[in-house]
Amino acid sequence: MESSKVVFVPKGSVSYIISYLQANNFAIIKELDKYMLFFIGKPQSGWVDIGVNRLSRGDFLYKLSHSKAAVKTLTLIPGETTKIFLEQTAKQFNLDYNKMYSIFRQISPFKEGLLVPDSYNIPMGISEKHLIYYLVNSSIKVQKEHSMKIFGEYNQRRWYKYLIVASIIQKESANAKEMPIVSSVIYNRLKKRMKLQMDGALNYGLYSHKKITSKRIKEDKTKYNTYKFFGLPNAPVCNVSKEALLAAIFPKRTNYFFFVKNKKGIHSFSSTYSKHKKYVRELKR
Repeated sequence: MESSKVVFVPKGSVSYIISYLQANNFAIIKELDKYMLFFIGKPQSGWVDIGVNRLSRGDFLYKLSHSKAAVKTLTLIPGETTKIFLEQTAKQFNLDYNKMYSIFRQISPFKEGLLVPDSYNIPMGISEKHLIYYLVNSSIKVQKEHSMKIFGEYNQRRWYKYLIVASIIQKESANAKEMPIVSSVIYNRLKKRMKLQMDGALNYGLYSHKKITSKRIKEDKTKYNTYKFFGLPNAPVCNVSKEALLAAIFPKRTNYFFFVKNKKGIHSFSSTYSKHKKYVRELKR
């Protein structure tokens, strides 16, 4: 058998692990091997290094029980875009970015906002396909769990809208405490048919860390440009924290329509344009 370098082994009974491996193209392992594993040792859960050479059945079972793969920590920070995250991941694990992004677009239900910010223990030697499948499937599971806890169901279309709102909240907020207030401004402006006019919506894709200029606002013709177009962008602009997601679902009730970052590095919120202009003048002074 020509094996992969690493294989993921789930937690569970030996019978469950054998069924999982068989379903994932490891035909070398048989149901009767659970008795052999009784003597060799139970397979380790997590990532296991089984090498790159052809293995006998006995060697394969031994590797499952004894060859834990070396892992590196991969961290996705809230507010980062998938493109930049995968670029950084490709460098860290010596993988092909284009291949990873292509696989991501094929299997992810969402263009952006699916991946859950967290620290992941990733084995050295993992392939582009295995890494993306692992990140996507783990994130889908977490997203569904969040939705089930809040709504008692997972409605993908409705959840996607919350991810879009949460991604703008993530980009615009100075801290988690502000998030429900920023969320209220978004919904208040949408309700009044006002353009959102938020810089954070333009920090999408590879523009994640780019400063928004008046030139960029004039030239960007995508739906991410909330200075030009009404409503929300068609997709999230980044991957979001649980705090931003909760703020999108449970906005604070306010009459605010404007906010601007003040000299303390947080935002001053206002319900009228005249008050907003006053805060802007104070900032310039």
